[in-house]
Amino acid sequence: MQKSALFWLWLLLVVQVSCATFFVFDAVADWSGTEQPANSSPYHALELLVALALFGGLLATILQIRALARRHQQISRQLDVASGAFAQVIEQQFDDWHLSTAERDVALLAIKGLAVAEIAALRQTKEGTVKAQCAAVYRKAGVTGRLQLLSSFIEELLAEPLLPADQPLATSLT
Repeated sequence: MQKSALFWLWLLLVVQVSCATFFVFDAVADWSGTEQPANSSPYHALELLVALALFGGLLATILQIRALARRHQQISRQLDVASGAFAQVIEQQFDDWHLSTAERDVALLAIKGLAVAEIAALRQTKEGTVKAQCAAVYRKAGVTGRLQLLSSFIEELLAEPLLPADQPLATSLT
């Protein structure tokens, strides 16, 4: 959840609390007033119950906003961990395969999904050179193509959980 969206949710909640407070005080003032018709007492009791129910709804809304914010923090943290873990896995595999600097560049661009012609244009080399470098990467990685290369990294990521099970994910809002 973006900070601006969270701000507006909390601002709306403050407005709702203000309105609910007004209704409760109005209901209490009406109910405790000395000049009232005999048949208005049930109406004032109902008005007070409705105002109290509004506060109950506000409490539920507060709890939901906090839960959504915690969930957002949890997902953001997991995404950060996954992004960092993926970069680490790539670097480790490149080291294990003893890729040259040029092969690393080509492999990374291939993993990102660029075509041979695009890689050649970015690296200012010929397509034949990029094809040869891709073939060297695939050979060193023990795969036959780009999809298998990518899946080898995904398998490595999925082999272990990104976060330890005992590490807390969410923190409360302050």
